[in-house]
Amino acid sequence: MDISPLLSGLNDAQRAAVAAPLAPTLVLAGAGSGKTRVLTHRVAWLVQVEQVSAHSILAVTFTNKAAGEMRSRIESMLHVPSAPLWIGTFHGIAHRLLRLHWRETNLPQAFQIMDADDQLRAIRKLLKARNMDEARWAPKEVMWFINARKDEGQRAGQLKDEGDPTRREFIRLYAAYQEQCDRSGIVDFAELLLRVYELLRNNPDMRAHYRRRFRHVLIDEFQDTNTIQYAWLKLLTSPDPETSPGGLPFAVGDDDQSIYRWRGARVENLHQFQRDYPGVQLFRLEQNYRSTGNILSAANALIANNSGRLGKNLWTSGEQGEPVRLYTAFNERDEADFVINQLRDWIDKGGRRDECAILYRSNAQSRTFEEALLSARIPYRVYGGLRFFERAEIKDALAYLRLIFHRADDASFERIVNLPTRGIGLKTLDTVRDYARANTCSMWEAAGACIAELGARAGSCLHAFLALIDLLDQQIRALPLFEQVDHVIHASGLLAHYRQERGDRGEARVENLNELVTAARNYEPDTEDAMPPLASFLAHAVLESGEQQADAWEDSVQMMSLHSAKGLEFPLVFLTGLEDGLFPHLRSLSDAEGLEEERRLCYVGTTRAMRQLYLTYAEQRRLHGQDNYAAPSRFIREIPPEFIEEVRPRIQISRPVYMPRGKAPAALREDTSAMGIQLGQRVRHGKFGEGVVVDIEGQGNHARVQVNFEQHGSAKWLMLTYANLEPV
Repeated sequence: MDISPLLSGLNDAQRAAVAAPLAPTLVLAGAGSGKTRVLTHRVAWLVQVEQVSAHSILAVTFTNKAAGEMRSRIESMLHVPSAPLWIGTFHGIAHRLLRLHWRETNLPQAFQIMDADDQLRAIRKLLKARNMDEARWAPKEVMWFINARKDEGQRAGQLKDEGDPTRREFIRLYAAYQEQCDRSGIVDFAELLLRVYELLRNNPDMRAHYRRRFRHVLIDEFQDTNTIQYAWLKLLTSPDPETSPGGLPFAVGDDDQSIYRWRGARVENLHQFQRDYPGVQLFRLEQNYRSTGNILSAANALIANNSGRLGKNLWTSGEQGEPVRLYTAFNERDEADFVINQLRDWIDKGGRRDECAILYRSNAQSRTFEEALLSARIPYRVYGGLRFFERAEIKDALAYLRLIFHRADDASFERIVNLPTRGIGLKTLDTVRDYARANTCSMWEAAGACIAELGARAGSCLHAFLALIDLLDQQIRALPLFEQVDHVIHASGLLAHYRQERGDRGEARVENLNELVTAARNYEPDTEDAMPPLASFLAHAVLESGEQQADAWEDSVQMMSLHSAKGLEFPLVFLTGLEDGLFPHLRSLSDAEGLEEERRLCYVGTTRAMRQLYLTYAEQRRLHGQDNYAAPSRFIREIPPEFIEEVRPRIQISRPVYMPRGKAPAALREDTSAMGIQLGQRVRHGKFGEGVVVDIEGQGNHARVQVNFEQHGSAKWLMLTYANLEPV
């Protein structure tokens, strides 16, 4: 057959990866190197050239948007529906498997998925029931502990307290929380992955079935996989003498863009992949189609400071472009004013506002830029706000639908039992909650049993709510999905409730509820999905809610954190707040792995820029109510001077704006080295313990240093003359 259409438009490296022999494969895909194109062409190659059945291909991504884009491209290339292909996120595919095998995983057929907000609410209620002070046992810390253990594949019963009473209590809370979820027939996001792992691990016949079914497994953004995701990938693909020879994984990732360690991602999985699959084929995609040569040279030089990289060097056949521009501001307001002036210049020359992005390490930095943009009357949008399915009024409507479909859903019961207000107070809820806990039943069952024990008014109000849910259930059973949603938001009183809210906010809530009906009308369940349409739609809503906002943008300047910027690109980028202690973040300065991740984050920010990149830092910054005087970020010093052009250097500055490594001012070097203290050095203080020097100011008797002390979790300014610091 003619294979040229499958390889047309690809460069040599991309073609080699797409047409690679059928064997375990790792593709190192640099920023802007066309990894999505390689993945979609690989699927088409497998189907058309290798004659692989579409039923035997599993493609895993990290966002629903990426999965949809891949599905659309494959349909366009093959000119056939992509329905037989299993393409989706890790969580989406896990959910699909659990729906097929709910019995084997000890779940009710109508199990529901709980999003992060509902999970936090459930933990708060658990702490309250156990009379535990939230100031001592922060709900978010408890949630982090539980999710982190699940991401490592650990159940509460497998954990040891290691003699630590705090850890012991966390383990107890994990066990109690999971018991509560199991009783309600609810799974959280982390549980989706853990249940599927346990399903495959504990059922050899089923594992063998899916090994035969999914002979080819393609994984996007492999550097972002955590322990449990990699573990169930191995269950599907690693050789198993008892069942099958194993599948053929095709992993695409970039160790230089691994920036989610804080949520469990393990860049080490890229190295482990090569050990677990001996003889793995390795391809590097290094030709960049996004940025100019100068921007890529700066990015390459920056990331070269990280150790243990698998190694690649981005290049472009396009123009060298303008140098990276560096601006040193007096303070954060001066920084914002500079950015505004550059934006005006861009717009005056015919550029669009939505071609511009302001990136920052901390969300707290956005306020100053927002004020400046408002003052300049430049439209802007903060990327990463609440998505549609995360909005309160939408979650209220979904809670009604979830409780109608599954009465044991305690989280939904508590959310709507008194919404709109119907006279069911906290005392009544405490009675129902206590009964449910004492009798190990759902709150719905407890409510029915408690009516007689309550006073006449409270009992009547509770009975009316139960009757309403039963009535809605009967009324919508024969209706199409969108009419089910429409009827519930009207008959429940939600629409009328939000119509009473004055102003634009109430109007927006009503519009959102009406939009939910439209979403239900347009929803198309998976062709292999055996669930009722309502159950499928509810699961879709939860799985969609976890992603960042990525809708079509109006013509406005885009503002976002660096973590939110991954995967995006803009002609003009401002990478702001480049100060040691802010970026890299203070908590990473004494942590080698953390510092390398911060550098990868800077690399991601740098490679978002297509034509122009500005780096900015402020000599003085007021953040979180405190004035900070910081040194320029070490990341600036790691970019060779030939790629940087300083914008309007200032004679007032107390130190050079651009200071290449090893070329600190002689006077400053002499003053500090005479006392044995240097920037980045570990020191010991008699009171504060050990720390790292993150900034140095002044000369002679007026010299002072800023030291990040680990034991205190903060940085302190000390006069060198009196501090008596000892080099470690």
